[in-house]
Amino acid sequence: MAVNYVCRHCRMPLGSLDSVQVEDYRLGFHFLTPEERKRIISYNSNGDATVQVICEYCSQTLDSHPELVLQSNPLQ
Repeated sequence: MAVNYVCRHCRMPLGSLDSVQVEDYRLGFHFLTPEERKRIISYNSNGDATVQVICEYCSQTLDSHPELVLQSNPLQ
């Protein structure tokens, strides 16, 4: 099972963890509510997880221009 991190705005791959068994508590997923988990984490048919986070560039851009949050794809 691999855990892949991608930016939810620009879709840039940010990193991945390749491990046979990665426990949710070691990744901090247990802090998420069920709704947050559903929105942030998706699972592929092969068992890999994709976690949507925000990269540094998108975070800085949204901090500088908060009106972009109102758009469906603010940074694409």
